[in-house]
Amino acid sequence: MRQGHYQDSLDLLNVPLRNDLQSSDVAAWQKMTQAAASAFLSRFDDAEHYLQQAQSIVESSQPRLLTDLTLRRGTINFLKGDLAAARFEYRASLDLARQLKDPFLEAAALGSLGLISTRMERYDESIDWNKQALQLSSSIGAVSSVARIKGNMGWSYYQMGDLENALAQFQQAEKDSQQAGLIADRVYWLDNAAVANYDLGYYREAETISRQALASAKQLNEIGAIIECLQNIALAEIQKEEFSAVQQELNEIIRLESGAHNHTRELYSRLLEGHLAAKALNFSTAENLYSKILLDPLATTSLRWEAQASLAQVNAAQGRASLAEREFDASIDTISKARDALQHEEFRLSFLSSAIRFYNAYVDFLISQHRPSDALAIAERSRAQTLTAGLTEPSQALVTAFPRVNPQQLAARFHSTLLFYSLGTPRSHLWVITPQKTTLLPLPSQSEIDPLVKSYRDQILDGDNPLESPNSPATELYSMLVQPAAKLIPAGSRVIVLPDSSLYSLNFETLIVPKPAPHYWIQDLTLTAANSLTLLQRSQSTPPPQNARLLLVGDAVSSDEQFPPLRQAAREMAFVKGYFPEDRRRIVSGRDATPPAYFSAEPERYDYVHFVTHGTASRTHPLDSAVILTKSGDSAKLYAHEIITRPLHAYLVTVSACDGAGKRTYAGEGLVGLSWAFLRAGAHNVIASLWEVNDDSTPKLMDELYKGLKAGQDPATALRNAKLSLIRSEGIFRKPFYWAPFQLYAGS
Repeated sequence: MRQGHYQDSLDLLNVPLRNDLQSSDVAAWQKMTQAAASAFLSRFDDAEHYLQQAQSIVESSQPRLLTDLTLRRGTINFLKGDLAAARFEYRASLDLARQLKDPFLEAAALGSLGLISTRMERYDESIDWNKQALQLSSSIGAVSSVARIKGNMGWSYYQMGDLENALAQFQQAEKDSQQAGLIADRVYWLDNAAVANYDLGYYREAETISRQALASAKQLNEIGAIIECLQNIALAEIQKEEFSAVQQELNEIIRLESGAHNHTRELYSRLLEGHLAAKALNFSTAENLYSKILLDPLATTSLRWEAQASLAQVNAAQGRASLAEREFDASIDTISKARDALQHEEFRLSFLSSAIRFYNAYVDFLISQHRPSDALAIAERSRAQTLTAGLTEPSQALVTAFPRVNPQQLAARFHSTLLFYSLGTPRSHLWVITPQKTTLLPLPSQSEIDPLVKSYRDQILDGDNPLESPNSPATELYSMLVQPAAKLIPAGSRVIVLPDSSLYSLNFETLIVPKPAPHYWIQDLTLTAANSLTLLQRSQSTPPPQNARLLLVGDAVSSDEQFPPLRQAAREMAFVKGYFPEDRRRIVSGRDATPPAYFSAEPERYDYVHFVTHGTASRTHPLDSAVILTKSGDSAKLYAHEIITRPLHAYLVTVSACDGAGKRTYAGEGLVGLSWAFLRAGAHNVIASLWEVNDDSTPKLMDELYKGLKAGQDPATALRNAKLSLIRSEGIFRKPFYWAPFQLYAGS
């Protein structure tokens, strides 16, 4: 059964036991294994029958197997799609395992909770469960558990858009599964590695891996796995325009589907047929296939809007501009309602990555129609919808109406040049917005930009000095991303950058301007970051507060080795509080610095809120981001979804997350999730970290920041001057690793 030979397992177990074994552990295991094997074959009535028999044996004579029984009941509920029931059983099995002090069962329960959290789209929670499971499984040498946990962590990373981390986890899970003899699991992780490669744009690698998975799936005679491998191969071949090969894969898929009906999988095959026809310019066939999907009442929401988007592109390719635009608009309406429908979606392409590709297609269409302002509005709408969905509690209705923003009025209001980036394939775009005009500039494809951003980020995190590195990507990135707009940006002015995709992980201040002498861009102007024009429009430009009040929270007691004590926390807190009279500040530190203490301090009363602590971030679900404080009850996390429940009026919130957990985990967004939450709660400005920062340099930078604020400087100017003080220093703190992680965000 563990190798995926479920029918063989049932055949071997279909024997009567001797009378003296009828109430033994052997009998209980026979029934539990039959139940699990039946569930994996989707024979849920049989599975429930066997499970009831197992329960009778366990309750009457084998109580020590109750944890195993509970785990299997959770697995059967999971396979049936009843995620809430599965989670309940997995929590119960964890409690039982801990009562028995059985580390193997505890690891299994933790891993199961990690998996169910992923499927319920609780990715931050999933990572926490899986890390506990991985640590325990590794300590007891449970190789098969380690493999599954790594693979499940890969799915969490994948759903959060961290494709590189996801791929690494899938690859390791595949190797561990092979070592443990888990053949079916190996096929599954290979297939997922292929999907990650595909979404990264590595089509040949995706095809190669899918063919490996296909060979193993054929050995197992797992028809569903074979079909999914063939679908992945067809996806890659479509991108390579190997149309005859795609047709061969589709013919084989159709043949196999005749004996293994799965309606959703069959509809996806029809979608692939439509893509093939569209690529081959057989537009009438493509229209027919996409239309059939749209008319199918059983089509999932994701299939429906992808078919709509594809139909729009077919109409655009035929010059039917008005019809194409109607289809694009219809798809947007479908997408805006799709998030809840996708909570139980197990299809291979995540909603977010698919939505990004679709919006890029719409933007490209409008640009081809010489409508750059409308294209900007659509690019902005996709961003605003993503942010709003991420910042909305599940019980609340999603905002679907987004008033059109006048970007030039925004530029005038903030006395700034706005740089709005949109990355895509085959092309990317930059809108340069000044009070006088909006200019659209073409940029290279995302596939050219992303590797440079990653390479430069790695260089910074390795502690290099880009100004002393002749081949630093910083100069090339400046040439690629900023130089085209340089003539439109006055020297010494203010710039608000609205990044996209991998650019969220890039601090534009660190880009190197080659002339007259190489120097960082921060030395030429003052930069602020924003997440969307819509949120920026809602913010207010206010002068620094008089007689300001400070809420200072930090130097928490560590309860998790992932978040060790910060050596310089007390020093930083001493610097910051020194700029405020004793009667104008509230200090919450040490054992008192708990999540409930933040709310008890009434944060809405303060002009400045400053955290000296760790932080975590979630990319796809910003509400899962958290400030790490002293543990209270079961948690040390002050979550973003809690932060937005208490209105703020703060002029500036600073999350000084030294040695935080954001270096690699969430690929690029840094602590943007927390900045969103504090801005949404009402803060006018937020300073948050893009990567793990140094505990020694941060107090000095924060001291300079508050010195500037005390002198009446606005946050952008004060932060820039604080960074320049480190750049001009003689020690290692002049390197970007030490001064560049902190970024100012606006857009309340």
